[in-house]
Amino acid sequence: MATSIMDSIQGLITPEIKQALVSRLGESPQAVQSGLGAATAATLGGLASKASDSGFLGQILGLLGGGTGQSLLSNLSSIAASGPSGSTAELVDRFLPMVFGSKQSQVGNAISQQYGLSSSSALGLLKMAAPLVLAFFGKMQSAGSLNASSLGSMLRAEMPSLGNYLPSGLASSLTGLASSTANRAATVVQSSADATRGTPRWLVPAAIVGALVLAWLVIRSMNSPKEAVQTAANVTTQAASGAANAVGNAATAAWAALGDMMRVKLPDGSDLNVPSRGVEARLVSYLNDSTAPVSDTTWFDFDRLLFDTGRATLQPASQEQLTNIAAILKAYPQVKIRLGGYTDNTGDPATNLRLSQERADNVMQELVKLGIDPARMSATGYGAENPIADNSTEEGRQKNRRISLRVTDKQAAA
Repeated sequence: MATSIMDSIQGLITPEIKQALVSRLGESPQAVQSGLGAATAATLGGLASKASDSGFLGQILGLLGGGTGQSLLSNLSSIAASGPSGSTAELVDRFLPMVFGSKQSQVGNAISQQYGLSSSSALGLLKMAAPLVLAFFGKMQSAGSLNASSLGSMLRAEMPSLGNYLPSGLASSLTGLASSTANRAATVVQSSADATRGTPRWLVPAAIVGALVLAWLVIRSMNSPKEAVQTAANVTTQAASGAANAVGNAATAAWAALGDMMRVKLPDGSDLNVPSRGVEARLVSYLNDSTAPVSDTTWFDFDRLLFDTGRATLQPASQEQLTNIAAILKAYPQVKIRLGGYTDNTGDPATNLRLSQERADNVMQELVKLGIDPARMSATGYGAENPIADNSTEEGRQKNRRISLRVTDKQAAA
């Protein structure tokens, strides 16, 4: 019988790691052991709730670039003894919001209440579970046995057993996370440039409609109602699954188009692990180029922002790129920016203009929450103005639905 992910990760937890956590957190050994198991299972459950989102899984694997997974594996004891620090702390602070979104505190509170841990200890165990999970996946990735597809399959297979490790109430919380997965999968092709070059938005509903029509024809052709119903259900499931796979493949291709992960050094001594052709790397290159002037025509399109379809609500997976942009702005305190929201030309122009403004405003507010002075930013919705692609094609319309950033000042005050 194959070893489960939970069993494999628990195998990484040595007696030294357990003792270090007990000493640092000041909690009982039993509470620490149970709480860490629950934190690990909750983290895997959060990942498993998005196991069909290939773009998200690509981001998770992207965090492990540059030997990060192996580094975590060799430093688990020191992380247990003193907590995540430096680049590990930055990694954990990016990873946990990607997994739990706004439910991170709810997960910590459930673990705290179930095992009699303080809130800070429960958070500490979540921040220990994160490097444990990432170290395990990094180990598999370095062995060449892990990609987005295999990771998704592993997480789906693991999901049914995770409830054995979770406190009451937390499993339902993770179910809530899972319920948003369909929206996330749909919006992953609509991110930042709403711009993944992928499956047209109509494919999933068209496939389902086509499946229902086909199911109706199957029912008409059969004498046995039971057989007809079963066959129709199979047809519908297979068609919908094929459409979902097409969306996932499109998202994977879009992530691959951003290039390999690379370390980008910032002037304040920090660094970012970002795609080589992503907006962060291009923005830093521009800011470092003293010969590149501020220009009304130099815009940088976000490439990993996700919104609810037709709404201005940012998806939790957007947090990673927003955090990176905030880090860049902090490292270049003289820089000022304008955020621009854009739509395609379909629908009511006034509605499009309002949506583009609301999305730009929400991105700005998220950056303010991350510590950026609002006086350094402005946000403007342009609706369908300034298209960068042909609105007569679905691919072009996807590119035109975007949030962009323009540097309005890059010089230090005299």
